[in-house]
Amino acid sequence: MTARPAPTARRIRLAAELRKMRERAGMTSTEAARALGTSQGQLSNVEVARFGVSPDRIRSLARLYSCPDQAFVEALVEMATDKTRGWWEAFRETLPSRLLDLAEIEHHGTRLHAAHSMHIPGLLQTVDHAREICRQAVPEMSPPEIEHRVSFRVKRQAVLYRDQPAPYRAVIHEAALRMKFGGPDVTRTQLHHLLKVSDHDHVSIRVIPFDAGSLPGSGQSVYFVSGPVPALDTAQLDQSHGPVFIDAEAQLGQYRLLLDRLESASLSHADSQDLIHNLAQHL
Repeated sequence: MTARPAPTARRIRLAAELRKMRERAGMTSTEAARALGTSQGQLSNVEVARFGVSPDRIRSLARLYSCPDQAFVEALVEMATDKTRGWWEAFRETLPSRLLDLAEIEHHGTRLHAAHSMHIPGLLQTVDHAREICRQAVPEMSPPEIEHRVSFRVKRQAVLYRDQPAPYRAVIHEAALRMKFGGPDVTRTQLHHLLKVSDHDHVSIRVIPFDAGSLPGSGQSVYFVSGPVPALDTAQLDQSHGPVFIDAEAQLGQYRLLLDRLESASLSHADSQDLIHNLAQHL
């Protein structure tokens, strides 16, 4: 096992899942370490992502903890062996680490599902729209900071256009479509961009109209990234201090239900396109 001074989001998640696996087995770290023939300190370092962990050790831990889910175990092995250095690493000196974590989680997602009530989802924003949103940030960002954020957001959008992209579903409230960030011209271009992106087979953009009335979840924005198995899904919420990631099983279940209910309140794909088109025509 080797020390890793700056663990990635996936390695932090791997460590957390190994700790949860042990806790579900009802074992202390001291008991598990003794059974494995290692020290409690070494095992604890693995469980906080300070040390890496080999595929053989992951499988040994799974056997020790009587984990019956082989697909889950192999997904953890894949996380441990992935040596990909993502494009987001180029932003490590200029952007908060949580934004880089979002890009990494998103890059490895098998399905992407967003629900927004006041903003267009980041993966669907035009450059001018994204720049105007960054200009409204509190605290105010400097021009170079804004451009770093915009560049990063645009690079994230590559997940929608790569070979074999993950299916992407977005539910957007009509209020977000009517927000004139940057003025009518920028908004019109943004709406036309939504129509263009929604023509892709793997992209679904559905609109919740004002007529739908009250909404479940108090209209909060949610971004749900599916992992290779449901146990490795991640929900991401926007907060003033940056992205917040949720991976507790009970909470993930609540957000899956919330997203399903929001999508049920939305218009069909065709009716959503008609609404977006009409809004663009009347700007």
